[in-house]
Amino acid sequence: MSHHSPREFDGKWFTHPPMRNALIAGVIAVGTFVFSFSGLLPAWPARALYILSIIIGGYHWTREGVEELIRERVFTVDALMIAATVGSAILDMWEEAAFLVFLYGAAEGLEEYTYAKTRSSIRKLLDLAPAEARLLRDGREETVRAETLKPGDIFRVLPGESIPTDGIIINGASSVNEATITGESIPVDKSKGARVFAATLNETGMLEIEASAAFADNTLSKMIHMVEEAQEHKGKTQAFIDHFGRVYTPWVFIGSLALLLVPFLFDQPFEVWAHRAVVLLVAAAPCALIMSTPVAIAAGIGRAGRNGVLIKGGAYLEQLGKIKAVAFDKTGTLTRGTPVVTDVYPVTGSAGELLSLAHSVERFSEHPLARAIVNYAKSKNIVPAEAYDFRIIPGYGAGAVIDGRAVWVGRLRESSPVEPDEQTQADITRLRHEGKTIVFITEAEELRGIIAIRDELRPNAGEIVSRIKEMGLEVCMLTGDNETTARAFARELGITDVRAGLKPEDKIAAIIDLEKSYGAIAMVGDGVNDAPALARASLGVAMGTAGTDAAIEAADIALMADDLSRLIFAIALGKKTESISKQNIVFSISVLALLIPAALTGMATITAAVFIHEASELLAVANGVRVAKVNLSK
Repeated sequence: MSHHSPREFDGKWFTHPPMRNALIAGVIAVGTFVFSFSGLLPAWPARALYILSIIIGGYHWTREGVEELIRERVFTVDALMIAATVGSAILDMWEEAAFLVFLYGAAEGLEEYTYAKTRSSIRKLLDLAPAEARLLRDGREETVRAETLKPGDIFRVLPGESIPTDGIIINGASSVNEATITGESIPVDKSKGARVFAATLNETGMLEIEASAAFADNTLSKMIHMVEEAQEHKGKTQAFIDHFGRVYTPWVFIGSLALLLVPFLFDQPFEVWAHRAVVLLVAAAPCALIMSTPVAIAAGIGRAGRNGVLIKGGAYLEQLGKIKAVAFDKTGTLTRGTPVVTDVYPVTGSAGELLSLAHSVERFSEHPLARAIVNYAKSKNIVPAEAYDFRIIPGYGAGAVIDGRAVWVGRLRESSPVEPDEQTQADITRLRHEGKTIVFITEAEELRGIIAIRDELRPNAGEIVSRIKEMGLEVCMLTGDNETTARAFARELGITDVRAGLKPEDKIAAIIDLEKSYGAIAMVGDGVNDAPALARASLGVAMGTAGTDAAIEAADIALMADDLSRLIFAIALGKKTESISKQNIVFSISVLALLIPAALTGMATITAAVFIHEASELLAVANGVRVAKVNLSK
């Protein structure tokens, strides 16, 4: 079957133009056959009605087949069916010609309708963005069309309204449901400075937002555009089948012409061999084979897009079904990427006093470890003391003067006379073994205590690793962090293959080594910093990329939500798509293996060949569409 760009369509299946024409043709053909068979309709009006049925039912696919033959000089399946229809008419088999046109037209219409619906279901997401926006200009609110918004415009969104385009909150706080972009149904709390995205739902509070993108350039529009592009990007299997169809189809035509020579070469009845030639045109047409993967791929990419997973082409959806191992970056992927205080051990005084000293110094610093200490102290309602002469020594920490005494927070400098006692040293060794960073707090060269800080594991990281292993895949960790910290996280997650202390170029070497050991590798990272490894892996997966152009560009697959469970969904979808495509390929080759000998030996009539051929194609389409609905939790 030929591949055309799907017409934009969003009506019922039977009103889709090619399908509607095929059904009208079918009604005319069946009615004519019944009245003709019962003797109520003379031969010449019956022939006229059959011709009318053929013209109506064949209008769309005949025109497209002729255009491809003239424009591209390629014999398509449409060309075979045109030849079979003409051959049947020449042999005065008008009812067979009419039924061929009806059944083939119906199958063609259903294929095109399936593509159109897949595209339409993605484009429907645009309808979730409001048509109008409350623009704030000179202190007044005015209603404008959302598509006229441009970066820098300030607009207001009331509770219960959708956000018209991407932006940054400049006033207000609310819970925002981001399911349209990320697939995550749990609302996210947003306040001043937070990013928001087009078509997400403002649930509770009034927000004033500064637009960061025009409507045509917002995250939703880009996502829809990428999914539509992906449906045109063929996988290796699909590309091979398309190439096979282009080479194979002319040979079917040549084979049919060869059968027409048999009567002249071997003194056989012309009508018998002409009949077999027409049957071969129908029987050997590789429609079901050609349809074996594209419907499943289109349905899979569409379903992924609706669930916050951008797959940039059929090749990558195919690859998802073939991966043998998953390599995770650690920081920001398996972990939140935000350090938090886990332990406070005072040597002298109380934990509150120790936190107060650390808070008093670190509140002047922007270092991530300093932010972790300040946030923890605030959560404990610790009030900082007055501090003077704040200074930073890069790589070591920060110091200040509090109540006339020098306080230091960070690593112990080589010149420091401070020596932890035996118990404190034991605690330090244990905490480091757990993958935690130790911050020392000294006052006037006396050790006041230690604070342990560690990046937080994502709450579901361990479960995700376990589920990936249950799918029969290997799991490894690639990180730039030190060996001790990396091993500590890996133990908690159940990962045994750990590569630590890696620079970006080292990660590429690790990917190459892993591919030699396991086969196809999916590399999962949190965006731009992992771009070289994402690009080199068999499959690059960037997560948490909503609104991040560079991260989406770096990867083959982008998980819009900052949620690892989307990876499980993507892998399961890839495997199910591959499974259904293989089922279709085996099924369609089996049908060809049955029909071609039947056509050559005269065992199959045109009607039987048409019925089996089109039924097999419809089954292939229906099986492919299952990807959009099948339960992936099994």
